[in-house]
Amino acid sequence: MMIQFLALVRKDLKLFFTDRRALLAGLVVPIICGSFFGYLFGGNKGDTETGKVPVLVIDQDESDVSRELVAQLASNSSLGINPSTPAAAREAVRKGKATAAIIIPKNFGVEAGRALFAGDAKPAIDLLYDPSHALELDMVKGILNGAVMQTVSKEIFGGKNGRELVTESLARLEKSDLPSEDRTALRDLLNGVKNWNEQQERDGAAGDGGFSIGLTMPYATQDQAITSGQNSEYNGYAHSFGGFGVQFVLFMGLDAGITLLMLRQNGLWQRLRAAPLSRTVLLGSRAVSAALIAIFILLVIFGFARVVFGVRIQGSIAGFLGVCAAFSLMTAAFGLMVAAFGETVEATRGYSILATLILVMLGGAWVPTFLFPVWLQKLTVINPTRWAVDGLDGMTWRGLGFSAALGPIAALLVFTLLFGALAVMRFRWRIED
Repeated sequence: MMIQFLALVRKDLKLFFTDRRALLAGLVVPIICGSFFGYLFGGNKGDTETGKVPVLVIDQDESDVSRELVAQLASNSSLGINPSTPAAAREAVRKGKATAAIIIPKNFGVEAGRALFAGDAKPAIDLLYDPSHALELDMVKGILNGAVMQTVSKEIFGGKNGRELVTESLARLEKSDLPSEDRTALRDLLNGVKNWNEQQERDGAAGDGGFSIGLTMPYATQDQAITSGQNSEYNGYAHSFGGFGVQFVLFMGLDAGITLLMLRQNGLWQRLRAAPLSRTVLLGSRAVSAALIAIFILLVIFGFARVVFGVRIQGSIAGFLGVCAAFSLMTAAFGLMVAAFGETVEATRGYSILATLILVMLGGAWVPTFLFPVWLQKLTVINPTRWAVDGLDGMTWRGLGFSAALGPIAALLVFTLLFGALAVMRFRWRIED
């Protein structure tokens, strides 16, 4: 029985390696996709230069404050600032040629200074944006907030308009109906700013430092990427090769199931059943050959990533091999289940491709799962590809130990048993059964 089992496995492996289309789809395509997306999302050690966010600026104020604000925005390395007009900016954002457009209104500098000290109505900066770039919008708003605070406070603590605004605010304060204690405290504050400005003007120190640079963030960050150890760095290719490896291995399992369905349609499986071969031997040999092909594809893909892009298994090698083996078995069982539930080749190919794409999409192979809504993140734990992607990430760039691979391995084996049991119970040897 074992000789017959191995002969069937050897036959399936020989057919795969002599089929150029299967090799192309299983090896070359995931390598190309993994290389492209790995480069796109950070590249080797995250040092790939990323494009700037295109932002248009319309300065309708044309004051010292607005010009300084535009200069601050242009100095940011994440933004690509270009001047424009309201009509042209709106059209550019509508067509997707610009992510956002910032319209600085007339009298912005004066009104922003009054709002800072006197609590007047705040001037509104119109921010036009492309709704397909919501993530970039948050970044643009954060950079804009910091730049406005710095430029407006710089004008207040040293600019000509700032001195006039302080004098104006003192005059308005005396006419206000604030309680005497509050009025006194605010008067002392404004007089202090006034005296500071006069001293800066006498000393000729404006623009040399101190408050003349405006209020900035009172802290600095020290960025530390925490992965697997002191000298390890994130390699963007690790996740992309893992994700696309999972996707195309699943497609291979799907193709194996479709092939099995074709064999059943032409009566070959019925003839094999007439031979002294049990259901377990026939289906088991097909599952083992599909699993061996799957793990071969994963190892070749990661081998290419290691040689060309420096992707390392920073964690447990045994854990990495365990996740690959468990996912390969799950893929084989998935292919058998597709064949067992399929009616015709054409119909089965359609719904099974859709099911496979959904598994890959919700598993985090395309888009990281942290971008999903919270409810969806919790729901995807019932998705086998989520466990495979997380397991491969943990053993590669995260650098986790073998214990971190036990959960993904166990979950994938549970799915293997579930899919395999459904396939054995549902499998029909003839299309008429």
